[in-house]
Amino acid sequence: MSASQTLPPEGDWADRMEQAVLDAALTLAPKQGWTAAMVRAACAANELSRGDEELLLPNGARDLAVLLSRRHDARALAELATVEASTLKMRERIARAVSARMEAGATDLEATRRCAAFLALPTNADLGLKLAWESADHLWHWAGDTATDWNHYSKRTILSGILIPALTMRWFDGREAAEAFVAARIENVMAFEKWKAGKDFDAPIRKITEALSRVRYGAKVET
Repeated sequence: MSASQTLPPEGDWADRMEQAVLDAALTLAPKQGWTAAMVRAACAANELSRGDEELLLPNGARDLAVLLSRRHDARALAELATVEASTLKMRERIARAVSARMEAGATDLEATRRCAAFLALPTNADLGLKLAWESADHLWHWAGDTATDWNHYSKRTILSGILIPALTMRWFDGREAAEAFVAARIENVMAFEKWKAGKDFDAPIRKITEALSRVRYGAKVET
């Protein structure tokens, strides 16, 4: 008898079974890799038939990668909930947030390494980028970001660009190397933002507009 015949076939069954399969996957992945065979074994460990597996995880190992990333996001946010973000400078908030996210995955280090290798495959790069963006969004919300204009997207893009290599370094090179990398990247971003704040990027456009106005009207148009 399959698990779907013994448990309520409602959303709570799916949620509980997803986490149960993920738990099994974390014990199997270090030896079997993040593969379709590992997914089948993790499902079988929870008495799921192939039909149940296709219903629960239609995208197989990709779906499990999503579940793992979101578990790590939740673990990081639970840790960050004990920190008062408003007492920290913005660069300190981001460093703290990225560190929490890195350590959230370190508990499942061997399985996380396998999942990272899976997401590094060209066929899964889209998913890796999506999950990094999702994590960056959570971390920026914790840091107090309320931007709704283009800054909302640029901040998440920049943080995703830090997060992906930082997580990879944490899994394969250790915490010290990853923390140093994050500190250096944040310093780079802050230096760029400081430089950008002193520049008038609209000036070239204004000059062109003024030149065109003089050609058409014979006089400088006030702006």
